[in-house]
Amino acid sequence: TEDRIRSCPEAWMKPAKVMHEMFADLPEAIANTLVVAQRCAVMAPYRKPILPSLAGDIEGEAKLLRDDAEAGLEARLARITELHGEGEDGWRDVYRKRLAFEVDVIVQMGFPGYFLIVADFIKWAKDHDIPVGPGRGSGAGSVVAWSLTITDLDPIKLGLLFERFLNPERVSMPDFDIDFCETRRVEVIRYVQEKYGRDQVAQIITFGKLKARAVLKDTGRVLQMSYGQIDRLAKLVPNHPTDPWTLERALNGVGELAKEYANDNGVRKLLDLAMKLEGLPRHSSTHAAGVVIGDRPLAQLVPLYRDPRSDMPVTQFDMKYVEGAGLVKFDFLGLKTLSVLQKAVQLLAKRGVTVDLEALEWDDAGVYALLQKGDTVGVFQLESEGMRRTLSAVRPSNFGDIIALVSLYRPGPMDNIPSFGRRKNGTEAIDYPHPLLEPILAETYGIFVYQEQVMQAAQVLAGFSLGGADLLRRAMGKKVKAEMDAQRAGFVEG
Repeated sequence: TEDRIRSCPEAWMKPAKVMHEMFADLPEAIANTLVVAQRCAVMAPYRKPILPSLAGDIEGEAKLLRDDAEAGLEARLARITELHGEGEDGWRDVYRKRLAFEVDVIVQMGFPGYFLIVADFIKWAKDHDIPVGPGRGSGAGSVVAWSLTITDLDPIKLGLLFERFLNPERVSMPDFDIDFCETRRVEVIRYVQEKYGRDQVAQIITFGKLKARAVLKDTGRVLQMSYGQIDRLAKLVPNHPTDPWTLERALNGVGELAKEYANDNGVRKLLDLAMKLEGLPRHSSTHAAGVVIGDRPLAQLVPLYRDPRSDMPVTQFDMKYVEGAGLVKFDFLGLKTLSVLQKAVQLLAKRGVTVDLEALEWDDAGVYALLQKGDTVGVFQLESEGMRRTLSAVRPSNFGDIIALVSLYRPGPMDNIPSFGRRKNGTEAIDYPHPLLEPILAETYGIFVYQEQVMQAAQVLAGFSLGGADLLRRAMGKKVKAEMDAQRAGFVEG
């Protein structure tokens, strides 16, 4: 149309020098731009979470969540009875009380719609024979999620805490990490698009940043330095994914690089320019798993663009700003292991062997014999060479040992593995920092392994609520001195 905004050759951001030349006859016009800018105080509105409703309004969602969760829990309890028989008197009440508590918290925080949406697309996936993971991350601690079949892990049996997932004392969006069969994950996303509208579902942009080695190579290429020299210099920068080095740190910590910088003007120019560019966005991509779902066309909430590698729209806001715009992220992770497991079950069925993965017991002696030999190639999270050596050394004999080793096998906690193995196998005495901690740390032989143990320790030693203990856990993770000092005072007084 004629009233559309038209571009022209002058529509670009000119430097101050050019603007001063263009308005040399009106210098006050240049000065007044700052006056106008100082008068502007525009803040983008921070929106509360915006989600499509499956039940009309918040009251309808709350009722639907409660009804579905209670019905789902009774089905779960009936299944437990079918597999294991009747338990001790009152065991069902433990689950029902926990469910009632969780539903109250979820409704109070205004999140019943989130749970209903997740439960809906997971139910669709399972109804269409698409493998779904049993549960990953803190969401496995929710009895509501288990009752709605969002997860398939019994949080009461495993001693998992709801407050680790959703803290009654700190309002923050719940976040389920959901694994789907790698080859059919896209079908679930298509279902979500069709249900809520293709213009109301999008992927999320991510920005790759110039890191130390990459910025050296990119800058060196622009300066037309030889590939061999650039590559040699880049390799002088230590490459530790869990502890990334900046160029400034490398200059101060790597003698050979510092020597090159001091003695070679070309290298000095390269590094000076590279340090100015380090950390800047280099390229855009899409979040590996994140999808946002809105209650209206997303173009009304955030800018969108088309990624040539995808037929879905992508937000131009990254994760941080998407949340500020009121959009909620749902994680659709693709996991090859689920595809392999489904194929294995299908092949066994052709041989007349029926396997129900959910009904498999956790105390199969043959499984632990394989683990103790390190014969775990192809086993999810247990197949690396280092983990196989660890399994052979520690010799796990129960499911708790497997969980602990997966938790410990990462930088930092890994230092505790030798002591864990010795304590487990009786060659090192098990001791507890305090007698009250024995019930909490017994399963890990006196060693703190899980964040839930930190929360429970704060509860029994200092009288924290589990919600307050979760705030302590978060403060420990952030390592912010002011927060830690505040938590320390509360802990000592308790």
